[in-house]
Parts: sequence; C-alpha cells; structure tokens
Amino acid sequence: MTHLGELHSAIRPTTLHEEVAARLRTLIFERRLAPGAWVDEKALAAEWGISRTPLREALKVLAAEGLVTAVPRRGCQVVELSEDDAQQLFPVMALLEGRCAHEAALRATDAELAELQRLHEDLELYAAARDVNGYYRANHAFHTRVQALAGNRWLDRATNELRKFMRMLRGRQLHWPGRLEASIAEHRALIEALVRRDAHRAERLMHDHLMAQLQALQALRAAESGAARPAHIPPSTPREAP
Repeated sequence: MTHLGELHSAIRPTTLHEEVAARLRTLIFERRLAPGAWVDEKALAAEWGISRTPLREALKVLAAEGLVTAVPRRGCQVVELSEDDAQQLFPVMALLEGRCAHEAALRATDAELAELQRLHEDLELYAAARDVNGYYRANHAFHTRVQALAGNRWLDRATNELRKFMRMLRGRQLHWPGRLEASIAEHRALIEALVRRDAHRAERLMHDHLMAQLQALQALRAAESGAARPAHIPPSTPREAP
C-alpha cells in the first residue's frame, strides 16, 4: 500500500530504465537492431556503462509495447512484422492519418501551414537527390507534424500507438523502383490540398498515400522472396476526392 508520505515526496526525473527504453526504441526504429534480431543484453550494458537490471526493466516496457518478444531462457527478440501484419496495419493507419490530414486542414493556422510547406520543401530536396534515408526522415517529420496540427488528443493517442510499428519498417517501400518519385508526387498534391484547406481532399489523398506505400512494400517483398512480380501494381497517382 502506498504511504501518504510518498504522495508528497518529490517526483523523480526520468528514471534510468526509461532512458534505456528510449535508446532501445531508437536502435529498433533505425534498424540498428534489425527485425528478428536478439538483444545482446551483456554487450549493450557494457557499451552504455549500466547494469543489466535497468536494461531488463526497459525490455519489459518494450515487450508491453509490442516492439520485442520475451522468450524464456533466451532473452528478447525484436518483433518482425509479417506480410499479414502489414496488410492489416496500413489500412488502419491510412484511416487514422487521413483523419489527421482532414482535421489539420481545418484547424492549422496560416503560420502552421507555412511551416508544413517548409517541411515539404525538405522532402523535395531529398527526392531530387534520391536520398532515401533523408527522405524517410523528412517524411516522418512531415507526417508527425500533420498529426500534431490535427489537434485531436484521441486521434493523436491512437496514431502514436500504431506509428511505432510503421517506423519499424523504416520506409522500406521507398526502395521499390519508382516509389520515391510517386511518393513526392503524392505529397505535392497533399500539401496543395492542406494549404487550400480542402479537408475532404486532404483526407482522401493521405489515405491513398498510405495505401500506395503498402502496394510498394508488397511488391518489394515479393521481389525479395523470389516470387513472381505482381502482374499489375496500380499506379499511386493521387485520386481526386469525390
């Protein structure tokens, strides 16, 4: 039972295991801990100059979040999203991010939309340079900002929960031939709709943008597995809102 005195004591700053959890997430999102990899607790503890206790506490947090799987007597393994996971995740994320774009178009101030345009300009620069890693980082910043501009805490909470799993893929679909060019074209249409405050069109374009990512990811995985390339991958040209 909690003692009354504890309720009046100073709240501690971020605990060590929370900082370790944040570092582990970064390693996973940047694929320095690749999907399916085992977490080497001994090596990480030595590298970070900590005992294995806070590391294990951090891994419990990540296991609860679904980023790693704890295997008895073997340790923790980074979760690997399957084909079925992707097929189920992207449509839900498309709905959520579409709604983020809808609400951002209605609620963002002119100054905030100008900031969003500057983020889009970063995307243009990375696309022109064919810098996939830079484009991925700028794309993440753009989508995260649209989510914030929606100003809906419930939508924000749901989107954040699933965005963690999207980040585990680290934009792999951008390596599919033509996907980078298609993605920036989709973004051009999207930023135009947002600036015009056309909420319905922005929602549809964002939704289709996410679904085009899924199509490219499926094509890439099929090629990597040696399966026959799909007979037809529908173009990812943004559709007009009805």
